[in-house]
Amino acid sequence: MRPSHGAWGVRRRQSSRSRSVRSAPPTTPTGLKKSKRTRRKPPEATGQVKKPMQSKERCSEPGRSPGVGGAWPDGSRQGSFPGRGQGRYREALMSPGLRILLVTRHRAVVGGVESYLRTLLPLLQARGHAPGLLFEHDAGPGQTRIDEGLDLPVWSLAALGRQGALAGVAAWRPERVYQQGVQDLDLEEALLERYPALLFLHAYYGTCISGMKRHAFPRPVPCERVLGPACLVHYLPRRCGGRSPITALREYHYQQRRLALIRRYGTVLVGSRAMREEYLRHGLSESQVVCVNLFGDGTPDPELPAPRPPSGQLLMVGRLTELKGGVELVRALPVARAALGRELELVVAGDGPERPRIQQEAAARRVTVRFAGWVDRAAREQLMRQADLLAVPSVWPEPFGLVGVEAGGVGLPAVAFAVGGIPDWCQPGVSGELAPGNPPTPEGLAGAIVRALSDAGHHTRLREGAWRMARRFNAEAHVDALCEHLAPSPSGRGRGVRV
Repeated sequence: MRPSHGAWGVRRRQSSRSRSVRSAPPTTPTGLKKSKRTRRKPPEATGQVKKPMQSKERCSEPGRSPGVGGAWPDGSRQGSFPGRGQGRYREALMSPGLRILLVTRHRAVVGGVESYLRTLLPLLQARGHAPGLLFEHDAGPGQTRIDEGLDLPVWSLAALGRQGALAGVAAWRPERVYQQGVQDLDLEEALLERYPALLFLHAYYGTCISGMKRHAFPRPVPCERVLGPACLVHYLPRRCGGRSPITALREYHYQQRRLALIRRYGTVLVGSRAMREEYLRHGLSESQVVCVNLFGDGTPDPELPAPRPPSGQLLMVGRLTELKGGVELVRALPVARAALGRELELVVAGDGPERPRIQQEAAARRVTVRFAGWVDRAAREQLMRQADLLAVPSVWPEPFGLVGVEAGGVGLPAVAFAVGGIPDWCQPGVSGELAPGNPPTPEGLAGAIVRALSDAGHHTRLREGAWRMARRFNAEAHVDALCEHLAPSPSGRGRGVRV
């Protein structure tokens, strides 16, 4: 295996002297010394330092190149540099910002990772950077793309193959790789060996065979075990994932390799304290794992939420799977309804395989449930403005839970189980109410609902607290922190902020 290029973003074991001379790739064969005649004095020593480019001289449009097999919005294809494309290629190489390759699984906006990138890309361009996008799976017909309406180079692993994608990226010459986690570990390793790389851990990569970090039997409970042979022992009896021992063994080795790759990054970013603690348990160092605030989809209201009468509605948003706890929420509502002495309605914005079970449970317990289906941002915001509480009944340790920040932006507090990264934004008595998460029970969740709704004055304070919380989790602050880690430092590493 070749050594990784650049100290930034890659952990190494070198002497201080070797680190000081490895800031640039070698230009002579290994083992041969450069002739003194070829050495040039630095510009500072000759007085020929170029004047820094002023802000008004910055490229108004971030430059880019399609690379090999990349696609331009104007239809220019593989290796072709028409007048327009060629100019942008030169702009990318001469830009005062960085050429940053963002690497992800999906081009279509299918979840939180893609929503994050869709917001991030134009913000990076606004800072003078030139981003490019490498993805494993292209968007299908009718699906919204991460790069919708943006002017940047893209490479599809499915269309080009691994070597073709790497060749296209190499022609573009990225200065940084911002990795979001891909399935193809050979691709991730190749990029890590070639370029300075930064990794954001959106999920439990390399820490769990199934990636869910919870036992399903005899009841759903979070798992704090470090990935190891004991995981194989518990996988089937505790129903950690599927029921195939062959699949369990294959996925175990896959996650072991993934964890080994994660440990090679100089800096990895996470979005919550729970995720940071998870990777510290798995052997990463205190300085290696950095927690940065994430942000919701949208901008918080400019003023505190205005008082309004209660609607009796609880809102649940997202894909309906067993892990999201929809059944536990329905079981909690009759208990809360009896304690409060008034009717409660559950509104569900989303769909998924658990919907039939939720409907069956609601009918058996006489709980009113209205399914709104998948809705766009505007419709989702309207539902949030009508509801009294956002319900986030996840029974697995959510890495963060962006929907809570989004809801807080319109003054909607949340009730949830205290699992994963949720307590980072749902502070009991301030921005919502929490139920015990180990184990998560309908009775505990009902208690949180009652605490949030039993007193009108307390509910008003929760609405205001949720709004203040959302203002802390904003996109500009996140990009500030991200750019600090992307920027080169004198040692060659990204600049780290300890938490």
